[in-house]
Amino acid sequence: MSMRKQKAIGSMDDKQRICLTRILSREERENFRSFRMYRDDGRIILEPVIEVPAKGHWIYKDPEALTSLLKGIRDAEEGRMHDLGSFAKYAQEDVEDTD
Repeated sequence: MSMRKQKAIGSMDDKQRICLTRILSREERENFRSFRMYRDDGRIILEPVIEVPAKGHWIYKDPEALTSLLKGIRDAEEGRMHDLGSFAKYAQEDVEDTD
């Protein structure tokens, strides 16, 4: 997703909201829901932020695990996989989701 430099003028509505559709592509609007906001030298800056749930954040704190995960993703993308067969016999239908 390439971010291009683009300018537009927007006005706040009666609830002090500004619409970003003039400067964000459809893909950006679908992917960016949160922004870090700050002021710098008279400018108001919105920096897109992708949020990671706390439950999954551990992977970014463990460099070895992250490296292994990324290697596995690359291997899968390049077709280097080993079929382990079906795990259906281990499935339990009465297991509750703990999320």
